[in-house]
Amino acid sequence: MTKQKVVIIGGGITGLSAAFYLQKEMLEKNLPIEIKLVEANEKLGGKIQTIRHEDFVIERGPDSFLERKTSAAQLVKDVGLGDQLVNNAVGRSFILVNDELNPIPAGAVMGIPTKISPFISSKLFSLQGKARAAADFIIPAGKPQDDQSLGHFFRRRLGNEVVENLIEPLLSGIYAGDIDKLSLMSTFPQFYKVEQENRSLILGMKKSTPVNSQKHKPNKGIFLTLKGGLESLVAGVEKKLTHTAVLKNCKVASIKKIGEQYELKFEDNTIEMADTIVMTSPHYTVPQMISNEPIFEYLKEIPATTVGNIAMAFPEGTVKLDKEGTGFVISRNADFTITACTWVHKKWKHSTPGNKLLLRAFFGKPGDSEIVHKSDEEILKIVLKDLNKVTEITAEPEFYYVSRWKQAMPQYNVGHIEKVRKLKSELGGKYPGLYLAGAPYEGVGLPDCIDQGKAAVDDVLQYLSNKMKMETVEY
Repeated sequence: MTKQKVVIIGGGITGLSAAFYLQKEMLEKNLPIEIKLVEANEKLGGKIQTIRHEDFVIERGPDSFLERKTSAAQLVKDVGLGDQLVNNAVGRSFILVNDELNPIPAGAVMGIPTKISPFISSKLFSLQGKARAAADFIIPAGKPQDDQSLGHFFRRRLGNEVVENLIEPLLSGIYAGDIDKLSLMSTFPQFYKVEQENRSLILGMKKSTPVNSQKHKPNKGIFLTLKGGLESLVAGVEKKLTHTAVLKNCKVASIKKIGEQYELKFEDNTIEMADTIVMTSPHYTVPQMISNEPIFEYLKEIPATTVGNIAMAFPEGTVKLDKEGTGFVISRNADFTITACTWVHKKWKHSTPGNKLLLRAFFGKPGDSEIVHKSDEEILKIVLKDLNKVTEITAEPEFYYVSRWKQAMPQYNVGHIEKVRKLKSELGGKYPGLYLAGAPYEGVGLPDCIDQGKAAVDDVLQYLSNKMKMETVEY
């Protein structure tokens, strides 16, 4: 039987997951499939990059994933690295408002209060701001609508002050976006559902938030990583791809549909034919590969924020940390260039030798990424100036690493979910057997991308099954 050729474009976590689980299905069910994973860069993993510097474990990109989203931990276990999983240490997180670090009120879920006392006593808000937030108890649910911005939704329920000083810094830390443009239904549709079903967002979240399952595990956080860094997961998956052809430094120049197959032309002018394709590369590369195709116009419109971070190691005792916590985010109204800072040695104790400190500061905002393009030395100077407004640093870092991620964070603006749904529907009609998956579409977190990779595998197998049935009938 002729083997069906599947090409996966993009070797980030989505493409890796698709290749791993497709190969697993192929071997377990003895399917006549040939798999190729094509990556334009010299290494796999995309934004997952780990630096091992002496006894330090330093992440350049994401540092962890939510434990409750089980697909990431399952992938780790599936490649035999389950014993390397470790939770973050529990510690308070802070928000910088008016040049002062204030703890996030206990019981706040993405900034929404579920406990009244900590919210009332918080210094993050004025008396007027607290009174405005309390109006959530009496404001009626909004009229049903397909989508709206996160900013519009939360300002209506809780007022500007709570949004600016609590919700916006937290959500921007996840999406690196403008909450007055970000889509509610593409990011946190559960909040819309809570409001519609309970009217009060506060009461609804209080009712739907489970009793803290961590109360008997005070040192166990809600995030997971690997002791050797997330890049060890990439290496683990790559090692398992024994029946998948992995091509690195291999860039697809164009894709054409020829009959029931696809012709992939690479930059070195070589040609590869495929029966089905899974495209997990950045969204703006898709229209470049399939040019003059109107259905991909939306992909040209999706903005992507350019961000960066700097990891700095210090000797113990040279950074004065008065607050017992794991880091802070910054209100966008503050006169700071950085957007957040993690005290890595406190959040991930395995990452740092015992007599050292490791700080990781983040920078880059929607529409303002100038700092990302500065030299390493300039970035270090700007970041240290910002941090010294919050804490006292008495020494230069022993070493530091600057990481830049250009057009790295796709933005789910209002209407995104419906536009993606329309795009995929049209794609199925005009380009059957070609699938889009990854951070630009249905979730930016590692588990979200892994889920999309697995869903693409299901789509590919269903498509090939139907195709082979049709060929059998025709024969």
